[in-house]
Amino acid sequence: MATAQGDGTAPRQAGIREGRAASAIRRARVPADAERSTAPRRAEAAADRIAALAGAAEAGARLGTKDELRTMCQVSVGTFNEALRLLQSRGVVTVRPGPGGGLFAAEQSPMVRLGNSVLALDARQTDVADAVRIRDAIDPLLIEDALWHASPADIADLRRQLDVMRAAADAADPDAFVRANWGLHARIAAISPNPLLRSLYDSLLEIIESHTLSVLPISGLSLPDYIHERHALHVSLVDALDARDRGRAIELTRAHNTSVNRQSEHPTS
Repeated sequence: MATAQGDGTAPRQAGIREGRAASAIRRARVPADAERSTAPRRAEAAADRIAALAGAAEAGARLGTKDELRTMCQVSVGTFNEALRLLQSRGVVTVRPGPGGGLFAAEQSPMVRLGNSVLALDARQTDVADAVRIRDAIDPLLIEDALWHASPADIADLRRQLDVMRAAADAADPDAFVRANWGLHARIAAISPNPLLRSLYDSLLEIIESHTLSVLPISGLSLPDYIHERHALHVSLVDALDARDRGRAIELTRAHNTSVNRQSEHPTS
């Protein structure tokens, strides 16, 4: 009567059962763990897909219900909710409840517009707006310093950066163009002999870059024409610096900031 317990058979059998159960649980968890690991990427992909719809629609246009868009993106409810959070934080969509509700293309604020492209920003858009305003205010100081202190090597570096901008413009790649553009302005700032001014500009540019998530096209506007126009303006600016033509350089700086503020009030100038 005590033999089954005394010979250790029952504990061994219980251990086997527990081991099998644990293995089954581990196997069951693999898909869930894999899904969790890919969920952020799937949420980003879903957000990008819906953002493209919003970018091609008029402000206020209905994009669809949550269920319709989730089905289109082929993601789970949790992943879709994360995508929706990203879209709302970037100001891309608005959500309206009730009959006739759903997701709607948001009215983009001026500070997230760049002519025919939108920089998708994270939640700290106010920080970016302030950084852009201060950056625009100190641009003339940096141009004055470049007029006085730019060496032939500096001008050569600026022209190489213009080549990078040109390549991005020819490829109609707004993201690469924006970053090459920032690189050109950072290189102009590096010419200044004033360490405080250089440090301030670098800090402002870091704020702008660190809160920019992506560059999205806006329908109805010619992206290639716009970025080629911006490239030409910067070529003229570097030419003015090379010629030490202060009047022309200041005029172009004013036109540069005025056109950016009029079209977008955004840092991709």
